[in-house]
Amino acid sequence: MSGPDLPTAWLVTGARGQLGGDLLAVLARRPGDRVTALGRAELDLTDERQVREVVRRWLDGVLGARPVVLNAAAYTAVDAAETDEETALLVNGRAPGWLAEELAGRGRLVHVSTDYVFDGEAREPYPVDAPVAPRSAYGRTKAAGEWAVAAAGGDATVVRTSWLYGAHGGNFVRTMAGRALDGAPVSVVDDQVGSPTWSADLAAGLVALGARPGPVPPVLHRTDAGAVSWYGLARAVYEEVGADPALVTPTTTEAFPRPAPRPAWSVLDGSAWLAAGLPAPRPWRTALHLALQEWSPR
Repeated sequence: MSGPDLPTAWLVTGARGQLGGDLLAVLARRPGDRVTALGRAELDLTDERQVREVVRRWLDGVLGARPVVLNAAAYTAVDAAETDEETALLVNGRAPGWLAEELAGRGRLVHVSTDYVFDGEAREPYPVDAPVAPRSAYGRTKAAGEWAVAAAGGDATVVRTSWLYGAHGGNFVRTMAGRALDGAPVSVVDDQVGSPTWSADLAAGLVALGARPGPVPPVLHRTDAGAVSWYGLARAVYEEVGADPALVTPTTTEAFPRPAPRPAWSVLDGSAWLAAGLPAPRPWRTALHLALQEWSPR
């Protein structure tokens, strides 16, 4: 069989997480492909030797298929990273480089990154080639991961996303939905703007990218379409579950100080994604409606 006709062998890291669960659901709908799912218990991303050995063994076992690694694993405790940057750097910065080095010349890497690599001071969507200037430990470690992947060369794409939510694990949308169903008032910042992204949508896009024949761009942005503040998103969640959106009141970032600074502007320019011929994202509000219909918000 020629290359594009081969089935794909997928290795999903972070498979027990929010995005990982949705990646496995998407991959389950691809008959003929093979999927290896690794969570933290099966793959310690702070252990270089283990990471390299696991990937090498997996690659050696891939016969008659295209190897693709979807790296959905990350140290995502943004505030904790301020005092535990060493661990965050291993998971977010070093491990992606180890994966990319082992895959170079042998398979494709799709590595998930974040809007936190930018300074958050723009007022137009960040293009893929915008200067990286993280303001938090989390952002610095994710930027280090991007650089490590680029330095390894090979067939690899860094995909930045933002404001991810889904059915698995804790996230802003699930929290707001629970408060809404309780009829509880909530105060939410109105001076941070981004693009809410349903993890199921991102997962479908990442799989489409991984399966795409031919060369892939080194950096892409994939969020759901449009932008809103956290306050606006909270009101939308209340409306979607039938609660009174007036229970949501706006506040400022200054009124709720956190250990790690949050970007005031997290909107990413997705034009390179579309130019690559990948599926167009749906509007964030449409995605939110579908998400809340599909899974219990509690």
